[in-house]
Amino acid sequence: MHSDNKGSGNKIWLYAGMLLALAAVIGAVYIAVRYKNRIDAENSYRDLAESVNSVSDDPLITDDQGGAIPDEDVHQGLSPEGLLQASGEGDVSDNEEELPEAVTSAPGKSLDWDELHETNPDIYARIYVPGTSIDYPVLQHPSSNEYYLNHNLDGSYGFPGVIYTENYNSKDFTDPNTVVYGHNMDNTTMFSTLHNFRNPDMVSEPHYIYIYTEDGRTLVYEIYAAYIYPSIHLLLNFDINNDYIFEQYLRNISNMDSTSSDLANIRHDIDVTVNDRIITLSTCTTDHDSSKRFLVTGVLLNP
Repeated sequence: MHSDNKGSGNKIWLYAGMLLALAAVIGAVYIAVRYKNRIDAENSYRDLAESVNSVSDDPLITDDQGGAIPDEDVHQGLSPEGLLQASGEGDVSDNEEELPEAVTSAPGKSLDWDELHETNPDIYARIYVPGTSIDYPVLQHPSSNEYYLNHNLDGSYGFPGVIYTENYNSKDFTDPNTVVYGHNMDNTTMFSTLHNFRNPDMVSEPHYIYIYTEDGRTLVYEIYAAYIYPSIHLLLNFDINNDYIFEQYLRNISNMDSTSSDLANIRHDIDVTVNDRIITLSTCTTDHDSSKRFLVTGVLLNP
């Protein structure tokens, strides 16, 4: 009897060891798949970045004599009025005098929207923030606001995810406040280098957020605030379509450096009113405190 009990005990340990080994294999495969998805996603972003930041040899438009306008002139982030002037079809000198230099000299992107939609049909804009590594497509899922929190550009599950907005915002950037989300990764991708604006000098000196839209607009936002804020849903907690509430919200931002916020770099020389449109870039704090978010806000210069 003693011998039989010993044999049964050995079998139990054997089965337990096999289960542990199986669990270890499954865990290793899971980690490997997640890692591969992450590398594939980062490579996809790198390939897209090379494509949109390259200048084609083929001109996209011609002047009124049928001559080619150099591609570098076409892709300078011009407004539709600027493109008309470049093509000799309009005189908007008066408008140009009213536009800030940051708008007229906006960097260009060679965006092939058909190619982008083949990559992912949810792509509807591109965001570029000089002074950071942020140069990504912007997506919005048609039905799930949580989808792109943990899905990549190719639909695979996991990190680094994508830069995205929720359907509380329209995709034409006409809302009083457009909130754009991105993960704070540990390898300078996605919104991790947004934390460069923790440095007060980065905010006190002119820095811009460029949004390139499918209809050919280049929206230029001047950054005026970078701050740590409670982790609340901004668009659900503040009815920004109500002028009174939006004014209070803007005042909250301007006063962040007089509160107990862990960090608040605010430019008080930029006056933002309810007649303006702002963009808010949202990511995790450096310590990944789930109760807080790091936000960078800019005001639109060319509505």
